[in-house]
Amino acid sequence: MMEGKRFYSGKVLVAGATGRTGQWVVKRLLHYGVAVRVFSREGDKAFRLFGERVEIVVGKIQESEDVARAVKGCDAVISALGSSSYSGDSSPASVDRDGVKRLVDEAAKAGVKHFGLVSSLGVTRWYHPLNLFAGVLLKKWEAEEHLRKVFSLPGCSWTIVRPGGLKDGEPLRHNLHVDTGDRLWSGWINRSDVAELLVLSLWVEHAKNTTVEVVNGIEQDQSDLAQYYDLHPE
Repeated sequence: MMEGKRFYSGKVLVAGATGRTGQWVVKRLLHYGVAVRVFSREGDKAFRLFGERVEIVVGKIQESEDVARAVKGCDAVISALGSSSYSGDSSPASVDRDGVKRLVDEAAKAGVKHFGLVSSLGVTRWYHPLNLFAGVLLKKWEAEEHLRKVFSLPGCSWTIVRPGGLKDGEPLRHNLHVDTGDRLWSGWINRSDVAELLVLSLWVEHAKNTTVEVVNGIEQDQSDLAQYYDLHPE
């Protein structure tokens, strides 16, 4: 935990927390001393991963009542939801689009002030090869548009991070290449840095109401990733 400064005093719900990127979101929130609630359909797995360091709400992203329970009393939401199959409850339509939209709607109803979303490079490109996976990028784009619309109301804010290919590794070890407008075509980035950027969006003003694409640059230790939100304000 960082000493000497309270970065964020609210409670943050993390959806998709037991996934590899979601685990890093939780780790970075705890690093900064932020109160965390985890929403997962696998309560046992969540407890194995995080123990008593977080509050756990068990439920499905497909069920509005479960989502409403999860967001109640939270000040912010970070979604690291991601589909894992072509069809059914784990499909892009069910998770990347409808699940995120449901989470956005219930968060807004509950008075959540900030919503951070993990998306992907290439979401505006219908012809992208990844859309062969049940149109996954198009579904992410629809969810993005819904978030921007709902959380553009007064007193609310949103941040969307569109990473390149995700890989494992410690945070703050690379210079980052950041852009806007869906102009980056390829590249890789550590999940931990994606998590760090979304956690920083809770208190970095330049991160509010912006969509950024990001991939790793050269290997170079970083003291803070907040600077990367200053490069391309939307």
